[in-house]
Amino acid sequence: MNSRRITFYHAPLTRSSSVLTLLEELGADYALRTLDLKAGEHRAPAFLSINPLGKVPAIVHGDVVVTEQTAIVIYLADLYPEAKLAPALDDPLRGPYLRWLAFHGASFEPAIVDRAMTRDPGPQAMSPYGSFDAVMDALKAQLRRGPYLFGKRFTAADVLWATALGWTTSAKLVPPNLELLRYVERFRTRSAVVRAEAIDERLHRELEGEIEHRTG
Repeated sequence: MNSRRITFYHAPLTRSSSVLTLLEELGADYALRTLDLKAGEHRAPAFLSINPLGKVPAIVHGDVVVTEQTAIVIYLADLYPEAKLAPALDDPLRGPYLRWLAFHGASFEPAIVDRAMTRDPGPQAMSPYGSFDAVMDALKAQLRRGPYLFGKRFTAADVLWATALGWTTSAKLVPPNLELLRYVERFRTRSAVVRAEAIDERLHRELEGEIEHRTG
């Protein structure tokens, strides 16, 4: 596949904002397709043919469709190796990098959902993450390597984790201790993050304006 142009399906100020940020970090060539969730565009047949679950983010690269946040992060970071946001296959950091990407979806997100729903995680043998405290203790121990997940080396895993911790600490789903807040604030000073946040805010305002126009 010669072209690296990506079509990115996105809804502003949602979990797909992490992919928007990663695209900006990579300097990627991408076409943005904004979905209005309030108008139900993510449930329209056109998008369901991309992701039958009707969820963002999703990307299309040539004939390849990739959904699921973690899978997209892995795919994009490997597609742009010159950005050096993904350890190479022969890099000793590759295993830990994949571990922490998988840990986000397999343990952190289920723990956050249960916490938001104020429900117990279930029996230890059946819970995908064990306990919320165990998840957070593991994460904080990793972040103590600082300033990023893998010490001084910034990777695509930091894009995923810092964006997630940004909204979960703001929503008080994660106790906003100083260690986590400093990690998020350090991340938010990066130029690509500033650009992505500005794009997201603009898209959000445009969609809100469309909603007012339709209902006014």
